[in-house]
Amino acid sequence: MNAPRARVARRPVHGVLLLDKPLGLSSNDALQKAKWLLRAEKAGHTGTLDPLATGLLPLCFGAATKFSQLQLDADKTYEAVARLGVKTSTGDAEGELIEERPVKVTEQDLSDVAIRFTGLIRQIPPMHSALKKDGKALYEYARAGIEVEREGRDVTIYKLNMALAPVDTEYLTIKMIVKCSKGTYIRTLAEDIGEALGCGAHLTALRRVETGGFDVAQCVTLAALEAMTDEERLSQLLPVESLLSEHTVVTLDTENAGRFLSGLRRRGNWPDNGQVAVYGEKPRALLGTGHVVAGELIPGRLLSPLEIEKIVGDCESGSSVLHAAPPSALQTTDFDEI
Repeated sequence: MNAPRARVARRPVHGVLLLDKPLGLSSNDALQKAKWLLRAEKAGHTGTLDPLATGLLPLCFGAATKFSQLQLDADKTYEAVARLGVKTSTGDAEGELIEERPVKVTEQDLSDVAIRFTGLIRQIPPMHSALKKDGKALYEYARAGIEVEREGRDVTIYKLNMALAPVDTEYLTIKMIVKCSKGTYIRTLAEDIGEALGCGAHLTALRRVETGGFDVAQCVTLAALEAMTDEERLSQLLPVESLLSEHTVVTLDTENAGRFLSGLRRRGNWPDNGQVAVYGEKPRALLGTGHVVAGELIPGRLLSPLEIEKIVGDCESGSSVLHAAPPSALQTTDFDEI
Protein backbone atom coordinates (compact mmCIF):
# COMPACT_ATOMS: atom_id res chain seq x y z
CA MET A 1 0.00 0.00 0.00
CA ASN A 2 1.39 3.40 -1.02
CA ALA A 3 2.22 5.83 1.75
CA PRO A 4 0.05 8.98 1.79
CA ARG A 5 1.57 11.92 -0.03
CA ALA A 6 3.01 14.52 2.30
CA ARG A 7 1.14 17.83 2.34
CA VAL A 8 3.01 20.82 0.99
CA ALA A 9 3.52 23.62 3.52
CA ARG A 10 2.18 26.72 1.80
CA ARG A 11 3.73 30.16 2.26
CA PRO A 12 3.13 33.74 1.12
CA VAL A 13 4.82 34.27 -2.25
CA HIS A 14 4.53 37.59 -4.10
CA GLY A 15 5.53 38.18 -7.70
CA VAL A 16 5.00 37.26 -11.34
CA LEU A 17 6.20 34.09 -13.03
CA LEU A 18 6.41 34.13 -16.82
CA LEU A 19 5.64 30.55 -17.78
CA ASP A 20 6.06 28.95 -21.19
CA LYS A 21 2.91 26.82 -21.08
CA PRO A 22 3.42 23.40 -22.66
CA LEU A 23 1.21 21.79 -25.28
CA GLY A 24 -1.67 19.70 -23.95
CA LEU A 25 -1.93 21.35 -20.54
CA SER A 26 -4.74 23.73 -19.57
CA SER A 27 -3.84 27.12 -18.15
CA ASN A 28 -5.27 26.15 -14.79
CA ASP A 29 -3.32 22.87 -14.69
CA ALA A 30 -0.13 24.79 -15.47
CA LEU A 31 -0.96 27.31 -12.75
CA GLN A 32 -1.61 24.62 -10.15
CA LYS A 33 1.67 22.87 -11.00
CA ALA A 34 3.68 26.10 -10.65
CA LYS A 35 1.81 27.00 -7.47
CA TRP A 36 2.70 23.61 -5.98
CA LEU A 37 6.37 23.95 -6.97
CA LEU A 38 6.58 27.40 -5.37
CA ARG A 39 4.51 26.30 -2.35
CA ALA A 40 2.49 29.48 -2.82
CA GLU A 41 -0.65 30.28 -0.85
CA LYS A 42 -2.39 32.32 -3.53
CA ALA A 43 -2.05 32.37 -7.32
CA GLY A 44 -3.92 33.17 -10.52
CA HIS A 45 -3.23 33.34 -14.25
CA THR A 46 -3.80 36.28 -16.57
CA GLY A 47 -5.80 34.91 -19.47
CA THR A 48 -6.56 31.41 -20.64
CA LEU A 49 -4.49 29.56 -23.21
CA ASP A 50 -6.21 26.47 -24.63
CA PRO A 51 -4.49 23.09 -24.20
CA LEU A 52 -3.66 23.27 -27.93
CA ALA A 53 -1.78 26.54 -27.37
CA THR A 54 1.71 27.08 -25.97
CA GLY A 55 3.72 30.08 -24.92
CA LEU A 56 3.65 33.06 -22.61
CA LEU A 57 1.35 32.69 -19.62
CA PRO A 58 2.00 35.23 -16.84
CA LEU A 59 1.18 33.72 -13.44
CA CYS A 60 0.49 36.06 -10.53
CA PHE A 61 1.28 35.12 -6.93
CA GLY A 62 0.12 36.77 -3.74
CA ALA A 63 -0.11 40.56 -4.01
CA ALA A 64 0.40 40.38 -7.78
CA THR A 65 -3.08 38.84 -8.18
CA LYS A 66 -4.53 42.26 -7.29
CA PHE A 67 -3.21 43.64 -10.58
CA SER A 68 -3.77 40.63 -12.87
CA GLN A 69 -6.64 42.38 -14.66
CA LEU A 70 -4.08 44.65 -16.32
CA GLN A 71 -2.67 41.65 -18.17
CA LEU A 72 -6.13 40.34 -19.02
CA ASP A 73 -6.81 43.69 -20.71
CA ALA A 74 -3.41 43.90 -22.45
CA ASP A 75 -2.72 43.57 -26.17
CA LYS A 76 -1.23 40.24 -27.19
CA THR A 77 0.84 38.77 -30.02
CA TYR A 78 0.50 35.24 -31.37
CA GLU A 79 2.20 32.98 -33.86
CA ALA A 80 -0.30 30.62 -35.46
CA VAL A 81 -0.63 27.98 -38.16
CA ALA A 82 -3.88 27.33 -40.02
CA ARG A 83 -4.62 24.47 -42.39
CA LEU A 84 -6.51 25.54 -45.49
CA GLY A 85 -9.29 23.56 -47.16
CA VAL A 86 -10.50 21.81 -44.01
CA LYS A 87 -13.10 22.98 -41.50
CA THR A 88 -13.56 21.32 -38.11
CA SER A 89 -16.33 21.38 -35.52
CA THR A 90 -14.22 23.35 -33.05
CA GLY A 91 -12.22 25.54 -35.41
CA ASP A 92 -8.99 23.81 -34.38
CA ALA A 93 -7.22 20.48 -34.72
CA GLU A 94 -9.08 18.94 -31.78
CA GLY A 95 -12.44 19.00 -33.57
CA GLU A 96 -14.05 16.63 -36.06
CA LEU A 97 -13.72 17.24 -39.79
CA ILE A 98 -16.96 18.76 -41.09
CA GLU A 99 -16.04 20.05 -44.54
CA GLU A 100 -13.29 19.87 -47.18
CA ARG A 101 -12.85 22.20 -50.15
CA PRO A 102 -10.20 22.61 -52.85
CA VAL A 103 -7.53 25.22 -52.20
CA LYS A 104 -6.33 27.73 -54.76
CA VAL A 105 -4.57 30.44 -52.78
CA THR A 106 -1.66 32.68 -53.73
CA GLU A 107 0.52 35.02 -51.70
CA GLN A 108 -1.34 37.92 -53.31
CA ASP A 109 -4.62 36.48 -52.04
CA LEU A 110 -3.18 36.47 -48.54
CA SER A 111 -2.06 40.08 -48.87
CA ASP A 112 -5.51 41.15 -50.03
CA VAL A 113 -7.26 39.28 -47.22
CA ALA A 114 -4.82 40.59 -44.59
CA ILE A 115 -5.95 44.14 -45.37
CA ARG A 116 -9.58 43.15 -44.78
CA PHE A 117 -8.78 41.67 -41.37
CA THR A 118 -6.51 44.45 -40.08
CA GLY A 119 -7.94 47.14 -37.85
CA LEU A 120 -11.31 47.02 -36.11
CA ILE A 121 -13.17 43.81 -36.97
CA ARG A 122 -16.20 42.00 -35.61
CA GLN A 123 -16.01 38.39 -34.40
CA ILE A 124 -18.65 35.87 -33.37
CA PRO A 125 -17.19 34.01 -30.35
CA PRO A 126 -16.75 30.27 -30.97
CA MET A 127 -19.05 27.76 -29.26
CA HIS A 128 -15.99 25.97 -27.90
CA SER A 129 -14.90 28.82 -25.64
CA ALA A 130 -15.08 29.74 -21.96
CA LEU A 131 -17.29 32.76 -22.65
CA LYS A 132 -20.45 32.48 -20.59
CA LYS A 133 -24.12 32.78 -21.56
CA ASP A 134 -26.77 32.69 -18.83
CA GLY A 135 -24.08 31.69 -16.33
CA LYS A 136 -22.91 28.70 -18.35
CA ALA A 137 -19.73 28.40 -20.45
CA LEU A 138 -20.32 28.12 -24.20
CA TYR A 139 -18.26 24.94 -24.39
CA GLU A 140 -20.73 23.27 -22.02
CA TYR A 141 -23.54 23.95 -24.50
CA ALA A 142 -21.30 22.72 -27.34
CA ARG A 143 -20.52 19.45 -25.56
CA ALA A 144 -24.26 18.89 -25.14
CA GLY A 145 -24.75 19.41 -28.88
CA ILE A 146 -26.49 22.75 -28.37
CA GLU A 147 -25.60 25.85 -30.38
CA VAL A 148 -26.71 29.13 -28.86
CA GLU A 149 -26.88 32.57 -30.40
CA ARG A 150 -23.78 34.67 -29.69
CA GLU A 151 -23.47 38.40 -30.02
CA GLY A 152 -20.66 39.69 -32.19
CA ARG A 153 -17.80 41.52 -30.48
CA ASP A 154 -15.52 44.23 -31.81
CA VAL A 155 -11.80 43.51 -31.54
CA THR A 156 -8.75 45.19 -33.06
CA ILE A 157 -6.08 43.48 -35.15
CA TYR A 158 -3.06 45.78 -35.02
CA LYS A 159 -0.82 43.59 -37.18
CA LEU A 160 -1.52 40.57 -39.38
CA ASN A 161 1.30 38.98 -41.34
CA MET A 162 0.54 35.82 -43.33
CA ALA A 163 2.55 33.55 -45.60
CA LEU A 164 1.99 30.21 -47.31
CA ALA A 165 3.89 27.46 -45.52
CA PRO A 166 5.11 24.37 -47.38
CA VAL A 167 4.25 21.14 -45.55
CA ASP A 168 4.81 17.42 -46.08
CA THR A 169 1.10 16.66 -46.41
CA GLU A 170 -1.58 17.10 -49.05
CA TYR A 171 -2.90 20.16 -47.21
CA LEU A 172 -1.65 23.71 -47.63
CA THR A 173 -1.12 25.80 -44.51
CA ILE A 174 -0.53 29.44 -43.70
CA LYS A 175 1.62 30.89 -40.96
CA MET A 176 0.33 33.98 -39.21
CA ILE A 177 1.72 36.57 -36.81
CA VAL A 178 -1.13 38.41 -35.12
CA LYS A 179 -0.96 41.37 -32.75
CA CYS A 180 -4.43 41.97 -31.35
CA SER A 181 -6.55 43.47 -28.61
CA LYS A 182 -8.00 41.56 -25.70
CA GLY A 183 -10.91 39.25 -26.46
CA THR A 184 -9.62 38.21 -29.91
CA TYR A 185 -10.17 34.56 -30.80
CA ILE A 186 -7.37 33.42 -33.08
CA ARG A 187 -9.22 30.24 -34.08
CA THR A 188 -12.16 32.39 -35.20
CA LEU A 189 -9.77 34.65 -37.10
CA ALA A 190 -8.30 31.59 -38.86
CA GLU A 191 -11.78 30.32 -39.75
CA ASP A 192 -12.89 33.72 -41.04
CA ILE A 193 -9.73 34.10 -43.11
CA GLY A 194 -10.36 30.62 -44.56
CA GLU A 195 -13.85 31.66 -45.59
CA ALA A 196 -12.55 34.88 -47.12
CA LEU A 197 -10.10 32.77 -49.16
CA GLY A 198 -12.98 30.58 -50.33
CA CYS A 199 -11.63 27.31 -48.97
CA GLY A 200 -12.21 27.24 -45.23
CA ALA A 201 -9.53 26.69 -42.58
CA HIS A 202 -8.88 25.56 -39.03
CA LEU A 203 -6.17 26.32 -36.51
CA THR A 204 -3.47 23.67 -36.07
CA ALA A 205 -0.95 25.49 -33.85
CA LEU A 206 -0.98 28.56 -31.62
CA ARG A 207 1.77 30.18 -29.56
CA ARG A 208 1.50 33.38 -27.54
CA VAL A 209 4.77 35.28 -27.81
CA GLU A 210 3.97 38.64 -26.19
CA THR A 211 1.48 40.16 -23.78
CA GLY A 212 1.45 43.48 -21.99
CA GLY A 213 5.16 44.18 -22.48
CA PHE A 214 6.31 40.67 -21.53
CA ASP A 215 8.03 38.45 -24.10
CA VAL A 216 8.15 34.68 -24.41
CA ALA A 217 11.97 34.88 -24.36
CA GLN A 218 11.66 35.77 -20.65
CA CYS A 219 9.75 32.60 -19.85
CA VAL A 220 10.69 29.51 -17.88
CA THR A 221 9.26 26.06 -18.57
CA LEU A 222 7.61 23.82 -16.02
CA ALA A 223 10.31 21.20 -16.61
CA ALA A 224 13.06 23.72 -15.87
CA LEU A 225 11.21 24.99 -12.82
CA GLU A 226 10.81 21.46 -11.49
CA ALA A 227 14.56 20.83 -11.80
CA MET A 228 15.45 23.93 -9.77
CA THR A 229 16.10 24.31 -6.07
CA ASP A 230 13.56 26.23 -3.99
CA GLU A 231 15.76 29.32 -3.98
CA GLU A 232 16.23 29.14 -7.75
CA ARG A 233 12.47 28.93 -8.27
CA LEU A 234 11.88 32.03 -6.20
CA SER A 235 14.56 33.85 -8.19
CA GLN A 236 12.44 33.38 -11.33
CA LEU A 237 9.77 35.68 -9.95
CA LEU A 238 9.49 39.19 -11.30
CA PRO A 239 8.46 41.85 -8.77
CA VAL A 240 4.79 42.71 -8.35
CA GLU A 241 5.34 46.14 -9.90
CA SER A 242 6.47 44.55 -13.17
CA LEU A 243 2.72 44.51 -13.91
CA LEU A 244 2.65 48.30 -13.55
CA SER A 245 5.29 49.31 -16.08
CA GLU A 246 2.89 51.67 -17.88
CA HIS A 247 1.90 53.45 -14.65
CA THR A 248 3.30 56.80 -13.54
CA VAL A 249 5.24 56.47 -10.26
CA VAL A 250 4.32 58.63 -7.27
CA THR A 251 6.30 58.41 -4.00
CA LEU A 252 4.76 59.26 -0.62
CA ASP A 253 6.53 60.06 2.64
CA THR A 254 5.88 57.86 5.67
CA GLU A 255 2.94 59.84 7.06
CA ASN A 256 1.11 60.13 3.75
CA ALA A 257 1.91 56.53 2.83
CA GLY A 258 0.15 55.31 5.98
CA ARG A 259 -2.91 57.43 5.26
CA PHE A 260 -3.01 56.31 1.63
CA LEU A 261 -2.92 52.66 2.77
CA SER A 262 -5.89 53.42 5.00
CA GLY A 263 -7.84 54.40 1.89
CA LEU A 264 -7.55 58.17 2.36
CA ARG A 265 -7.06 60.50 -0.58
CA ARG A 266 -3.93 62.61 -0.63
CA ARG A 267 -3.57 66.03 -2.21
CA GLY A 268 -0.49 67.19 -4.07
CA ASN A 269 0.74 68.92 -7.21
CA TRP A 270 0.08 65.97 -9.53
CA PRO A 271 -1.49 66.32 -12.98
CA ASP A 272 -4.57 64.24 -13.77
CA ASN A 273 -3.57 60.65 -14.43
CA GLY A 274 -5.65 57.48 -14.75
CA GLN A 275 -2.82 55.06 -13.94
CA VAL A 276 -0.53 55.70 -10.98
CA ALA A 277 1.72 53.27 -9.08
CA VAL A 278 2.20 54.55 -5.53
CA TYR A 279 5.31 53.82 -3.43
CA GLY A 280 6.30 54.50 0.14
CA GLU A 281 9.55 56.39 0.59
CA LYS A 282 10.96 54.62 3.67
CA PRO A 283 11.14 51.71 3.30
CA ARG A 284 10.99 51.81 -0.47
CA ALA A 285 7.96 49.66 -1.27
CA LEU A 286 4.97 49.45 -3.57
CA LEU A 287 1.76 50.46 -1.77
CA GLY A 288 -0.72 49.98 -4.60
CA THR A 289 -2.33 51.80 -7.48
CA GLY A 290 -4.51 54.85 -7.80
CA HIS A 291 -5.50 57.69 -10.06
CA VAL A 292 -5.23 61.46 -9.86
CA VAL A 293 -8.14 63.85 -10.40
CA ALA A 294 -7.83 67.60 -9.77
CA GLY A 295 -4.74 67.16 -7.61
CA GLU A 296 -6.22 64.36 -5.51
CA LEU A 297 -4.51 60.95 -5.41
CA ILE A 298 -7.36 58.46 -5.08
CA PRO A 299 -6.51 54.92 -3.87
CA GLY A 300 -7.28 51.96 -6.11
CA ARG A 301 -5.95 48.45 -5.45
CA LEU A 302 -3.86 48.46 -2.28
CA LEU A 303 -1.40 46.01 -0.79
CA SER A 304 -1.92 44.97 2.81
CA PRO A 305 0.67 45.84 5.48
CA LEU A 306 1.51 42.12 5.77
CA GLU A 307 2.15 41.87 2.04
CA ILE A 308 4.36 44.94 2.07
CA GLU A 309 6.29 43.66 5.08
CA LYS A 310 6.89 40.29 3.40
CA ILE A 311 8.02 41.85 0.11
CA VAL A 312 10.38 44.30 1.82
CA GLY A 313 11.73 41.51 4.03
CA ASP A 314 12.47 39.34 1.01
CA CYS A 315 14.32 42.23 -0.63
CA GLU A 316 16.43 42.90 2.42
CA SER A 317 17.27 39.23 2.93
CA GLY A 318 18.16 38.79 -0.73
CA SER A 319 15.84 35.80 -1.04
CA SER A 320 13.87 37.33 -3.87
CA VAL A 321 14.21 39.80 -6.71
CA LEU A 322 14.31 43.51 -5.89
CA HIS A 323 10.92 45.12 -5.44
CA ALA A 324 11.77 48.78 -5.92
CA ALA A 325 11.02 51.02 -8.86
CA PRO A 326 14.02 52.27 -10.86
CA PRO A 327 15.34 55.62 -9.57
CA SER A 328 14.73 57.24 -12.95
CA ALA A 329 11.00 56.67 -12.52
CA LEU A 330 10.69 58.37 -9.14
CA GLN A 331 8.50 61.41 -8.72
CA THR A 332 8.61 63.38 -5.48
CA THR A 333 5.77 65.67 -4.55
CA ASP A 334 4.88 68.40 -2.07
CA PHE A 335 1.74 67.70 -0.07
CA ASP A 336 -1.22 69.63 1.22
CA GLU A 337 -3.38 68.21 4.01
CA ILE A 338 -6.88 67.06 3.08
